[in-house]
Amino acid sequence: MKLSGKKIIVTGGSRGIGEGIVRALAQAGARVAFTYSASEERANKIFEALPGEGHVLTRCDVSDLSSINQAFDHMISKLEGVDGLVNNAGIARDQLFIRMKDEEITDVLNTNLLGAMRTTQKVLKPMMKARSGSIIFISSIIGHTGNAGQANYAASKAGMVAFSKSIAQEMASRNIRSNCIAPGYIETEMTEALTEDQQQKALEGVPLKRMGTTEDIAKSVEFLLSDDSSYITGQTLHVNGGLSMI
Repeated sequence: MKLSGKKIIVTGGSRGIGEGIVRALAQAGARVAFTYSASEERANKIFEALPGEGHVLTRCDVSDLSSINQAFDHMISKLEGVDGLVNNAGIARDQLFIRMKDEEITDVLNTNLLGAMRTTQKVLKPMMKARSGSIIFISSIIGHTGNAGQANYAASKAGMVAFSKSIAQEMASRNIRSNCIAPGYIETEMTEALTEDQQQKALEGVPLKRMGTTEDIAKSVEFLLSDDSSYITGQTLHVNGGLSMI
């Protein structure tokens, strides 16, 4: 198993892409600590079904610094260190920018961008001490292309990419790597809510003519956390079926 013995933290691991990542990492032999913000019952079901031992589950609101401090201190203590961080937690508050309320801007930036920055800061010291680590940011194709009605979301995801590159440069001498994964259309509860016509329209621009799966993203995460990617840092892996060839 590629990740046998590795200690990985995943934010927002109780649904969608995050859930797929958590399940895949545990299957690959990692000890996984993951956070949830709302559905405790759902998070517990995922936690109890994970293969292997030594996993950790804790509530964390990544838009709140005190919540991050408490959750990450707990997870790192329980894991007795940390080898990898997957910044997956995120929200969307879609609206045309001219109509967008200030809280819709700040909520998205606080969660998606500032949350990822703060959680990254929490793992850097133990990673520096170990002189090893891999940090992954789940960005989005929207962070590269922009999208009408998602100016706040696009800005948060684009900021994430630039931040990841900065961390890659700062931490390379300590053998800590930092990379992004930018998903395109992925089959989750969010895309399931689209009508059949909306789904077909979305697929018109995808050369592979299908939506991605959470497993597609999870396998990419697994690669970037493993030693197979030991010479890759400061990069963005686009997993979008060819929707945008950047």
